[in-house]
Amino acid sequence: MLAQFLSLQWKSFTRSASFSTHLSIKILIGFLLLYFAATFAFLGALAYHIIQDELARDPLETVNQFMIYGCFYWVVMRYFIQKTPVFNITPLLVHPISKNKIVHFAMGKTLSSGFNWLGLFFMIPFSIVLVVEGHNWVGVLSWFVGIMAFVMSTNYFNLLINNNQKAGAIALSVLALLGGLHYVHIFDITAYSGPVFQALYQYPIAALVPIALWVFLYKAAFADYKKEMYIDGGLALQQAEAKTQEFTWLNQFGKTAVFLKNDLRLILRNKRSKSTALMSFLFLFYGLFFFTGSVEMYNSPMWSIFAGIFISGGFLFSFGQFVPSWDSAYYPLLMTQNTSYREYLNSKWLLIVVATLISWLLSTPYIYFGWDVFFLILAATVYNVGVNSYLVLWGGAYIKMPIDLTSNKKAFGDKQAFNIKTLLLTIPKLVLPVLIYFLGSLHSEQLGIALVALTGVMGLAFKNHVFSIIERIYVAQKHKTLWAYKQK
Repeated sequence: MLAQFLSLQWKSFTRSASFSTHLSIKILIGFLLLYFAATFAFLGALAYHIIQDELARDPLETVNQFMIYGCFYWVVMRYFIQKTPVFNITPLLVHPISKNKIVHFAMGKTLSSGFNWLGLFFMIPFSIVLVVEGHNWVGVLSWFVGIMAFVMSTNYFNLLINNNQKAGAIALSVLALLGGLHYVHIFDITAYSGPVFQALYQYPIAALVPIALWVFLYKAAFADYKKEMYIDGGLALQQAEAKTQEFTWLNQFGKTAVFLKNDLRLILRNKRSKSTALMSFLFLFYGLFFFTGSVEMYNSPMWSIFAGIFISGGFLFSFGQFVPSWDSAYYPLLMTQNTSYREYLNSKWLLIVVATLISWLLSTPYIYFGWDVFFLILAATVYNVGVNSYLVLWGGAYIKMPIDLTSNKKAFGDKQAFNIKTLLLTIPKLVLPVLIYFLGSLHSEQLGIALVALTGVMGLAFKNHVFSIIERIYVAQKHKTLWAYKQK
């Protein structure tokens, strides 16, 4: 049965309309995994001597002390990034195939995630060094098994909270709270968690606890998925009572108001768009890495303009890059109406611009770090409005990815959003403002900031010309986009 499931998955992959894109993504991900694997292996081999010689601390105790943050990080990153098991099970339910086998296979697919195995490239060399340096090999083995069991447990915990947006927000909030309390020396959770992980080495029998946790979470996730495997149950289309929202105050925008109202209703009524809009405001805190001096390598004006682009461009990058994919559910119907692409694109542009300006207003507390930071973020905001807003709309013409609005997963994107054209369009979004600032900063930092803002103003001046180019691209890609949205 396993061979048959694997065969179905292979046929689904090779016969997909996006086969070339999927193959390119897998090759790219393969290179990235090799890079991170080599990095983790190198770090694992050197970590022991770095901690011992540079910090004058016990390497194993130090790693165990901060392992709790690794577990929280694993949970949060899995929730927002890791793909959930995707398997078209509806056709299988009419065949004499055990539901248990189907669920076991779907859950087993998650074991191939790089989140599960990248840790090995740190753990194995670090464990080998521990043994070479005289640590008890039985204790090291039990510690290794216990830590990997914790990592695997986070995998199935992620499946349990997969459709629970509150659980993901709570995990992220707890991580931020504990990290903040530790940073300001109010409460250090590592003083309590460190001995727990250290016990895996001191008492080998303790490794049975994370293994038991792994088994428990697997069974819990298994039961949760199995109970949804009914055509008239978890697989049925969800229906909800519709709420009418008129937004009459938008009528002042003429025909564009129709699309603006649809966009606002889409954001307010659907899980995926709502979570994306909410998460986009997390970008506001991105500047804390740059302006607080907490990360030494970011103490550079070059990095500061990069931060400014992200601070005000959260909605632009997270929501704007998936235009028109947000409308994929009814895009064919939309194209049969007597609508103008110019009005459609203008409504998306207005929505992005308003959200960008709101982000800038919410970022005003950064004045605390100086007026130069305030004007830097202002310049980046003008650049986002006058340049990046066009680029995300332009790139959207090539992102032919249907979006399930009822799911809140992958709020920050999906692998189908990748192709060489969108990758090339990403360069001017991030690299160009930094380059412009660099050229101006050769004279003075103020001139660099002014040039970034001036570029955005020039972009606004050529709005009609730029929109004509983008409109022609959307018209040329129209039938390819319609065809792509029909693919499953």
